[in-house]
Amino acid sequence: MTTTYTGACHCGAVRFETDVDLGRAIECNCSICAKHGLILSFTPAASFRLLQGEEALMDYRFNTMQIRHRFCRTCGVEPFGEGAMPDGTEMRAVNLRCLDGVDVHALSPAPFDGKSR
Repeated sequence: MTTTYTGACHCGAVRFETDVDLGRAIECNCSICAKHGLILSFTPAASFRLLQGEEALMDYRFNTMQIRHRFCRTCGVEPFGEGAMPDGTEMRAVNLRCLDGVDVHALSPAPFDGKSR
């Protein structure tokens, strides 16, 4: 079920609102997700609204360079990433640990083998 949430990086410089389904959470084992401890849910770009902090965001790309990992230049937290779904639809990969009021320990993220891709 898709619900609207607000979220932010650690220092609050980057704030966003998103419509996301917590029941579709994943925990990826690729090198960046594993090291950051990311728990993600994907949503269409139109369901994500950056409220503040574009100027505070930096980008990091690696491997195939397809995902734009966005992180706060002040606190280093990655609240979301930008990319495209396999069908080409623009999407946002929302770091569920950055959502306000969400207990990630109550979620059951599905494992995703990003390491093998």
